[in-house]
Amino acid sequence: MKKIIISGGGTGGHIFPALAIANAIKLLDKDIDILFVGADGKMEMERVPKAGYKIIGLPVRGLQRKLSFKNLKVLYNLCISLRKAKKIVKDFKPDAVVCVGGYASGPIGRVASKYGIPLLLQEQNSYAGITNKLLAKRASKICVAYDNMERFFEKSKIIFTGNPVRKDLLAAKNLKTEAIDFYGLQADKKTILVTGGSLGAGTLNNSIRGALGELERHSDIQILWQCGSYYYNALNTELKDRLPRNIKMLAFLERMDLAYALADIVVARAGAGTISELCLLGKASILVPSPNVAEDHQTKNAMALVDKDAAIMLKDLEAETKLVKTMLALIGNPASCSNLKYNIFKLGIADSDMIIAKELLLLIKAK
Repeated sequence: MKKIIISGGGTGGHIFPALAIANAIKLLDKDIDILFVGADGKMEMERVPKAGYKIIGLPVRGLQRKLSFKNLKVLYNLCISLRKAKKIVKDFKPDAVVCVGGYASGPIGRVASKYGIPLLLQEQNSYAGITNKLLAKRASKICVAYDNMERFFEKSKIIFTGNPVRKDLLAAKNLKTEAIDFYGLQADKKTILVTGGSLGAGTLNNSIRGALGELERHSDIQILWQCGSYYYNALNTELKDRLPRNIKMLAFLERMDLAYALADIVVARAGAGTISELCLLGKASILVPSPNVAEDHQTKNAMALVDKDAAIMLKDLEAETKLVKTMLALIGNPASCSNLKYNIFKLGIADSDMIIAKELLLLIKAK
């Protein structure tokens, strides 16, 4: 039986592609044994078992960007993680290792390559993450979702695959009636989906909260607003008696597939996973990159679309004064919406997970 380790995580942007790749591998060969390696205490330790896969956690953490004594503990945990990764590789004996980015990818990728095990990297962003950059020289293949990635990786190793996304999103494209009923919205109104992810985004929330009166006056539109679990209680207490009827605020969108099915335009951050979903579904989008990410990579993700006239971008600092005006202008301009939809849809790759899975099996066969 062939054995594969998939390592990485920390955010949904890493976990969803990892699970999609695992599922694609299983479709190609049911007899392959897959083991996940993640970081202790991170969301993959809960999400991966729910998806039906085994996972082992490492105590690895990221370095603090400022000088801090906490970095001594980080280095200590890295040493422990490298030892644990070595034991995992020796015990499991994988035929190949996939690293999708995130803290856990570093130790397991380093150990696997040291033992001559084929290593495949999956880089979701337009600006390569530090872990993948460190592992690149050891990798056999590097799967990317953006052009010009030879800035970071050896050109001969790069395969353009796009980013794997959740298949349920595609299945729900034609379920608008069900989506209307599920979220209690109206079929005759245009819908703007505003989402800062499961935890939320303060800038997006402040932008909507500061323009409730203006949004209420536009009775021909409705807002489905995922404010995030981190912000929901405070916002609900503040707004429960003055939230306009055309705005539905939720902590979390239980059915993201149905939320996308409803949306005429989408307002979101610019994480790699979100952008891949928007491309695949062909959604007219306004992107507000988070300023709190490494190397400002969300701005680079967004600009890769803006340069192809496939999305609108607003800087985080200007969102509170410009976002709602931009939303209203876009949804009121069908020609602009159609142009954005057409251009972003051209960038989507529906079978990224299967392309990556096939490349991985070819690596094993070559070995």
